Amino acid sequence: MTHPIDKHVGTRIRHARWMRGKTQQDLGEAVNCKFQQVQKYETGANRVSASRLWDIANALGLPITYFFKGTDQPDPMLSTFPDRGSAELLRIWMSLPDRQKQALLSLAKSMADMEGQA
Repeated sequence: MTHPIDKHVGTRIRHARWMRGKTQQDLGEAVNCKFQQVQKYETGANRVSASRLWDIANALGLPITYFFKGTDQPDPMLSTFPDRGSAELLRIWMSLPDRQKQALLSLAKSMADMEGQA
């Protein structure tokens, strides 16, 4: 039976991997395991050892504490997005430098204003 913490850690691994635009194959190669093992970690079917979690954290550029954050309360970043496009837009937004974020925000505001006038 899957322990809730193992499931939570796996969910956090999947979310962080996806937000960084990495595949299970990419992460597996970075931490020297097969993508099937990454799948098992992400579902909580297999527990992640401390050393492997350390490697995963380093591969994703995160502190190890990230994977345990929210174990006592829901994490809003793990909530469901209204659609896949919303999640994709957020992932892209997070990867942009500040100057490009400002340009994209201006474009979105302009588009919203145009829609309101139509």
